[in-house]
Amino acid sequence: MSQALHQERLMTVIRGPHLSEKAHIAAENNQVVFKVRTDATKAEIRQAVELLFDVKVEGVTVVNNKGKNKRFGQVRGRRKDTKKAYVKLAEGSEIDFLEGE
Repeated sequence: MSQALHQERLMTVIRGPHLSEKAHIAAENNQVVFKVRTDATKAEIRQAVELLFDVKVEGVTVVNNKGKNKRFGQVRGRRKDTKKAYVKLAEGSEIDFLEGE
């Protein structure tokens, strides 16, 4: 894969922050939670966070969530599978999603 294609892929790996009560508790331990592509690897997630936010990453933990089966009357459906990444930042690094005000 060429360098330009690799950079472009890294820009699409992170879907956005995952804001929840558990994510706020993880933030106390210098961790940030992101929604990521379902085909992303730990190495890609690490490179994407370091590229986009200019921080140093110590480790990445990934959680795969399977989509629930749902139905509305006779219509059956399924929610999408999702993937979350818990990113442990190095000491002194910080990402703040609420600083836009």
